[in-house]
Amino acid sequence: MIYDRYDAETLHAAFGIRMSDIDGLGVGAGWGRVAPGQASTSHQHDETEFFVIVEGRGQFVVDGRRYDARPGTLALFEPFESHVLENTGDTDLVFLTQYWRDSGRALKSAGNQERMAFGDRPVFVFSTPPTPNGDLHLGHLSGPYLGADAFVRFQRMNGTEAWHLTGSDDYQSYVIACARKEGREPAETAAHYSAEIAETLALMDIPLDQYTVTNVDPGYREGLRDFFSRMVASGWASVAAKDALFDAESGQYLYEVDVSGDCPGCGAPTGGNICEDCGEPNTVADLEAPQSRISPAEPRRAPLARWSLPLHVFRDDVAAHHRLGRVPARLRELADRLFARPELDIPLTHPSSWGVPPAETDVDGQVIWVWPEMSYGFLYGIQALGGRLGRAWQADEPGADWKIVHFFGYDNSFYHSVLYPVLYQLAHPDWSPDIDYHVNEFYLLDGAKFSTSRRHAIWGKEILTPDSVDAVRYFLSRNRPEAERTDFRRPAYDAALRDTLIGTWQHWLNDLGCRVAKHYDGKAPDAGNWTPEHSAFLARLGNRLAAVTAALGSEGFSLNQAAAELDGLVDDTLRFSRREALTAQSAYWQNETRTAVALELAAARLLAHAATPVMPRFAGRLAAALGLPAPTAWPDTVELVPPGSEIRLADAVFFKPATLSDEPAARAAADARGADG
Repeated sequence: MIYDRYDAETLHAAFGIRMSDIDGLGVGAGWGRVAPGQASTSHQHDETEFFVIVEGRGQFVVDGRRYDARPGTLALFEPFESHVLENTGDTDLVFLTQYWRDSGRALKSAGNQERMAFGDRPVFVFSTPPTPNGDLHLGHLSGPYLGADAFVRFQRMNGTEAWHLTGSDDYQSYVIACARKEGREPAETAAHYSAEIAETLALMDIPLDQYTVTNVDPGYREGLRDFFSRMVASGWASVAAKDALFDAESGQYLYEVDVSGDCPGCGAPTGGNICEDCGEPNTVADLEAPQSRISPAEPRRAPLARWSLPLHVFRDDVAAHHRLGRVPARLRELADRLFARPELDIPLTHPSSWGVPPAETDVDGQVIWVWPEMSYGFLYGIQALGGRLGRAWQADEPGADWKIVHFFGYDNSFYHSVLYPVLYQLAHPDWSPDIDYHVNEFYLLDGAKFSTSRRHAIWGKEILTPDSVDAVRYFLSRNRPEAERTDFRRPAYDAALRDTLIGTWQHWLNDLGCRVAKHYDGKAPDAGNWTPEHSAFLARLGNRLAAVTAALGSEGFSLNQAAAELDGLVDDTLRFSRREALTAQSAYWQNETRTAVALELAAARLLAHAATPVMPRFAGRLAAALGLPAPTAWPDTVELVPPGSEIRLADAVFFKPATLSDEPAARAAADARGADG
């Protein structure tokens, strides 16, 4: 007999609460206590675990949803289900837990799409608002914008309420520099390039559900000022006099675009406030060998009072936030590096006439820095979207059920994944934002960073047409810099279009159409007799479906992998087709040949569905050529094309050769639309 009783004296700290162990049960077990007003930290593990509530009252919090926890309640969590137990009463919440490892159950749960689904939660997918100092080039498009679009398309096919939001980051200092160069006012420059950006996104087949224009959207300025005042009211944001740099000749305050130097963290050349190489912020005053871009004289150093935040005191809060959602190791490592510093004071305002000044009058002539501003901009975007949809989403009352998903480049990592969670905690202390992060590295062009000043760029409008957009989306998906920097090279793009999309995909589909037209009067045949090779191929198609589903899912999202699986699907089918062709002309094996052709058509149908998030035009045209409607739901199995469906593949044209212009006049016009960034 094993006999054990709850004893508060034996409890120890674990998962943010107090727990003890029960030995001898053959599985992990223990008692736990959550004090009034407290909660366990969000966590997930490979064990299956259940809780039995013994005393007190509270709630289980799972993916933003709450479930009552009272005496007599049992809750079981499958492996990898994040969970929190919160005490909402005024007495101790006591529970018994048991947990055990089951490798089969864990493996099944790891790939369970229902577990990874967002249910009925609203999902707000943000691509970083672009700076309106130029149009978008392939370096921009390959990262946040294509990623967020494919993510939203996949989620919608799975029944999720998901929306793609972005906007125009009007108050960037880079807009001032561009306006100065072009002889325009900042507002005029921002409006011009904001419209160009929106047009390019449309050419890329990236529809937006919300596009916030910060300089003109009604209510934005006052909402931002209120958000800033909430941060000030927390007591953590305060006015502090810290060293700053000024141009020695004009006396102009230097930050971001107007100053450069060597990063104090990694030593790489950097601009003001953020290092694109290591991702660490700088305060400008800590740059090594700083140089003003206003005049050649060495910058002058002097103290300046600005609103500031001691970010270094929030290490534990950021770590707790990073345990709640999808946070790649790249971002967690950056946070570790930053919080190893003894101090990390971040300015929240800068002297400027372009931007939104805080309501507080402690400093004059300063505006809320555009990067802290962006954290509010995301909430405003949700509110604006809700206003059009008739949903009561409010920027000043963020919902516990909101799921936010961010796509951004590594140079934005500090702001999104370290600074913003802290700002949200200060402004909305009762909200625990549940955010997933997807980060990409720099995309290079012929081995060097995209650059307008050196005319080293391929702009979206230069390459995107209705005929080319799917080829561009495919190639960028296959080659985008997800885990490391990658390189766009025109010959590689041409080869992928010529040899893969036209020479392999289209050639196979046309040939399949010709065979159906010749032998089955242009109608999809029904399957006949099945051989072991046929059933094995069907299983292989099922494996490809599972793999591309995982590649587009919320936890393992990777367009690199998704594109590879689409290629693999076609390659598998071609191998199968070549082997089956050996008996295709034999009258004795026509029953089996019908099955093989039906399976090839099933592969084409699967390709149309699986390619929809990545190549929506191609997918729709392929479905139509198979006599099917455009795919709107993600498949959970491999299906044959209904027998008798009219097949119009023989003469279908899905891709055309590249027509990217190399004429100097065309490239000069494209370059004129863009600016560095």
